[in-house]
Amino acid sequence: MTTPAGPSSPGRRAVLRAAGGAGALALLAGGAAGDAPRRHGGPGGVLRIATGEPTAFYAAFGRLLAGEITRVCPRLRCRVRTTAGGITNLRLLRDGEVDLALVMTDTALAAQGTAFFPRPVPLRAIGRVYETYLQFAVRADSSVRTVADLAGHPVSLGAVGSGAADLGERLLRAAGLSDADVPVRHLRLADATAAMREGSVDGLLVAGGVPLPALSRLDEETGLRFLPLADLLPRLGRTGDPGAGGPPGVGAPPDAAGHGGTAVSGAQLADMGLEQVTFPPRAYRAADGVATIGVSNLLVCRPDLDPLLADLLTRLLALRASALVPDNAVGAQFLDIRSLISTGATELHPGAADAYRALHG
Repeated sequence: MTTPAGPSSPGRRAVLRAAGGAGALALLAGGAAGDAPRRHGGPGGVLRIATGEPTAFYAAFGRLLAGEITRVCPRLRCRVRTTAGGITNLRLLRDGEVDLALVMTDTALAAQGTAFFPRPVPLRAIGRVYETYLQFAVRADSSVRTVADLAGHPVSLGAVGSGAADLGERLLRAAGLSDADVPVRHLRLADATAAMREGSVDGLLVAGGVPLPALSRLDEETGLRFLPLADLLPRLGRTGDPGAGGPPGVGAPPDAAGHGGTAVSGAQLADMGLEQVTFPPRAYRAADGVATIGVSNLLVCRPDLDPLLADLLTRLLALRASALVPDNAVGAQFLDIRSLISTGATELHPGAADAYRALHG
């Protein structure tokens, strides 16, 4: 992550204190745009935010974010757009159809030039907003214990256009499985849980906070087991992308343990925003201590976003963090000021960098 050098503008240097209620909101607006909010009521117009599936985590966070933005700047109307996920969101951002987007750090890295984005997408980060979990669930009575055991079992890897779908394909390759080994469907979360109930898929992958309400309901109804994923982390490189080696859709030959995929270093994993985590206690009935993959998520924009608006959004993330946590998400790491600037290979927007400097030196 690179932060621009240079002093902050005077209107953004006020030191803000975290506080509740209208007073804190007024400080947020005043700090972000100098005297303009006091004269004109803050920024106006429409702010379009690309999130995710209606019943999933991105959409819940996006709705909370939109509500907080409107409280800070009543003249700024937020439109929350539900989508398939991060890859779709970056395409919308690239095409000027939205102003802000939620994406995995890994997906943002892909926007710098991959099979998904042959031409790099101009992109800046407002901040790293939280870390979620890759959750690969099978029925509790299933014989499947690892990803490699999924050979011959139909699974849903997430909706087309989501970052989870991309990671799911790479997980299969990392486990030494090819497209011919596993019947893959790309279902939205609501459809995937319905397919698990009826038995038309044997497993589903989703990225989100834990517990996800949709998975909690399914766990209560049918019982779930969560597959360990952390051992596949070192083989999660993309294939068929510029500089990755190999034609599209073809992984590296399996290693001695039967794993395929493309090997990546620890530094590359950090740029991708991926790390080993374990399910927290009581997240689901039978998930305690399972080692899976943590996925950091970013709020991103185009480089030409108004710096004053980027500043305001940054202060909101820093000072209203407790209001931006979706219900029931006990396992995600949210809006820690120490991690807000940890945006991997995606540079901070200059307005965001100025706000962080003003708030925390």
